[in-house]
Amino acid sequence: MYYADLVKTWGDVPARFDPIKTETLYLPKTSRDSIYKKLIADLGEAENLVAWPNESSATNDVEHISKAFVKGFRARLCMNAAGYSQYPDGIHRSTDPDLSVEKLYPIALQECQDVINSGTVHLQPSFETVFKNNCQDVITAGNEALWEIPFSDGRGRMLFTFAVRHKSVDQFTGQARGGQAGPLPFMYYDYNSQDTRRDVTCVPYYWGVADPNTGIAQQELSDIDTWYFGKYRYEWMSRYVTSTNDDGVNKIYMRYAEVVLMAAEAANELNGPSAAAPYLKMIRERAFPQSAWAQEVDDYINGLTTKDAMFNAIVNENKLEFTGEMVRKESLIRWNLLKNKLDEAKAKMYNLRARTGEYADVPSKIYYDYADDGVTLKMYGLNRGETDDKSGDYAYNTTWADPSNLVDTKVESIYAQDPDAHEFWPIWQVFIDASNGKLTNDYGY
Repeated sequence: MYYADLVKTWGDVPARFDPIKTETLYLPKTSRDSIYKKLIADLGEAENLVAWPNESSATNDVEHISKAFVKGFRARLCMNAAGYSQYPDGIHRSTDPDLSVEKLYPIALQECQDVINSGTVHLQPSFETVFKNNCQDVITAGNEALWEIPFSDGRGRMLFTFAVRHKSVDQFTGQARGGQAGPLPFMYYDYNSQDTRRDVTCVPYYWGVADPNTGIAQQELSDIDTWYFGKYRYEWMSRYVTSTNDDGVNKIYMRYAEVVLMAAEAANELNGPSAAAPYLKMIRERAFPQSAWAQEVDDYINGLTTKDAMFNAIVNENKLEFTGEMVRKESLIRWNLLKNKLDEAKAKMYNLRARTGEYADVPSKIYYDYADDGVTLKMYGLNRGETDDKSGDYAYNTTWADPSNLVDTKVESIYAQDPDAHEFWPIWQVFIDASNGKLTNDYGY
């Protein structure tokens, strides 16, 4: 896992798989190709040495490694190793025949099918439940999370960093944090309005300063340029966080939905769209209410008649499924779509600001008030096409898509330098200085 994260972040790094000796104290960077081969081989051995979820006492929670995770993780690394990434001579797939699509995609597909056919894990019927369980420290194996980085109550910053913002200590948290990052504003409108993932993922409000007498805070409408990741919420927790620094909520490192979508992608590449369709269907059926399945599942999937159409649908489904889970960049790199999708994001932001093109029906005014509980917002004008005058039904209204909130400099900050020339982090100067001249930042930064 450490090396998978190192390669994902820095590209080529020194490879150490044996105890350090005097002669190996200082090492240059090793090609990620050889590291991938080592990891894929080791995981192929490891999957035979560990039980399925709940098959033994050692695998009855997701804070410990199970066969389902090892197989899913191996599939992820096969897809990454066979994909595109930045090398000294440019962006391309590996030239090592052992890391070809033809060699690794069948391995990835088999690993994913093994997990799916095992019946030991499943998609939660409710998308929201996946993240409520995470916030409530539910670590029982056999659900959707395959493995989580475990944190004690006073460690870890998942909610501290990514949760819906709380401006003060209030009825839900003793830690006034969250909201350091959130989805781009157009994401809400890229979801179908019936997609149950939308309102779980994209939150347009924060929790304001609590009343000093009651300690109770209300939801307050944010501007269109500031959304929050709703997958992480203090208000869903079963604990009351009092730490000033950390929150103790685990990081979901991999969930079963990723295995299903990797199966779809590998099956499409190897056997065409009809082979991928059953896996994509699993994800779409969970995302939509059954009343919408005829159009949003069956008709949608039946319309994907070519490999390219299915591939593009899978790329889009990954976006809708995993927003805010910090897996998108790695996938875009291996698809060679990083700059393409970031440029697309800029264009979407400008169109949203002007309410043109695909965002022409986004309302310019939003009406809002409080529900009977006095703290929860109720709104009209958030959804496409909600343009009626509701002044008589709501106490407040505001211009929602105000261009002044989406200035050019903010949109352009989606990236500062060419992403195709900067796929990786630089090795930090402190490590270069201590490397005895072995390490340099020569590309990709």
